[in-house]
Amino acid sequence: MIPPGNILLLLLLPVATAQITPGSCSGCGPLPVPLLAGLVVADAVVSLLIVVTVFVCASSRDRATQEDGKVYINMPGRG
Repeated sequence: MIPPGNILLLLLLPVATAQITPGSCSGCGPLPVPLLAGLVVADAVVSLLIVVTVFVCASSRDRATQEDGKVYINMPGRG
């Protein structure tokens, strides 16, 4: 469920967007190539760090060993 504060923000977003006049951005031009390349590399590094962190956290969890002697109801191939 969306909290009430977020619903209000979503409802006011079009109003705030309508208040901005086109062309009011001063100094907004195309990004220089080195800055754009740096942003792409930084994004790739952060994404890689997230993937590695999730992998390490998931693999370090102690997993219970499966006992082959148990027969479960929903496993027709066993027993």
